[in-house]
Amino acid sequence: MDLQLKNKTVLISGSTAGIGFATAKQFAAEGATVIINGRTSQRVDAAVKQIIEETGNTAVTGVVADFSKPKEIASLIAQVPEVDILINNVAIFEPKAFSDIPDEDWLRFYEINVLSGIRLSRAYFDKMLKKNWGRIIFISSESAVQIPEEMIHYGMTKTAQIAIARGLAELTKGTNVTVNSVLPGPTLSEGVGGFIDNLAKDQQKTKKQVEDDFFKTVRPTSLIQRFLSTDEVANMVVYLSSPLASATNGAAIRAEGGLLKGAV
Repeated sequence: MDLQLKNKTVLISGSTAGIGFATAKQFAAEGATVIINGRTSQRVDAAVKQIIEETGNTAVTGVVADFSKPKEIASLIAQVPEVDILINNVAIFEPKAFSDIPDEDWLRFYEINVLSGIRLSRAYFDKMLKKNWGRIIFISSESAVQIPEEMIHYGMTKTAQIAIARGLAELTKGTNVTVNSVLPGPTLSEGVGGFIDNLAKDQQKTKKQVEDDFFKTVRPTSLIQRFLSTDEVANMVVYLSSPLASATNGAAIRAEGGLLKGAV
């Protein structure tokens, strides 16, 4: 299927690994002009090189920016003044007991996970409206709905993203601009993969045993009973970014393996 993304320019924050990288690679495979982002030039350069090699699309570049530093975000926006598609993907997570989360952590999670998308959307949203076409997608999480007791601060930021996406969508009435959020379930990204490896080593289990235990005890409502691949999430993100998804706006789209119960 041709997703009609040729000649569209897309920026994906936090895209040197995980869901962001898989999404960038799929956009490149569709012929889009892709701008990836990471915190170091080494990571960005390596990701750009890999995507070009694997897709044959040479219209792939990168911008270094740490989303905990407003000056670096401003520099990114200055280097990339306009895009057709914005994927707000950058995020941090860390399991921590509620009583052990200091104010500084709450603010840091909000700064990176929420304000990153606000700042980028503020830079590009009006320009999309002016040219009457654009896509903004916030990569939220099933944790926005089913707040994890081990990461309440993370869940809070994911809920905020859904609210922001819906609010921005309200401002697109009668236009060809859409704003949506995507809610992945537990995904085998680089960070999660490392976490699973360490658990397996500590518990003297195989990675498969750790995965089975996780879905039996921590996420028992999952219908697929496994981690999603980053490509499975990227499939949804890239489709929602395409002209073919023009009727989907203001939605919180699940890509979580049936983990969330209920109709909403």
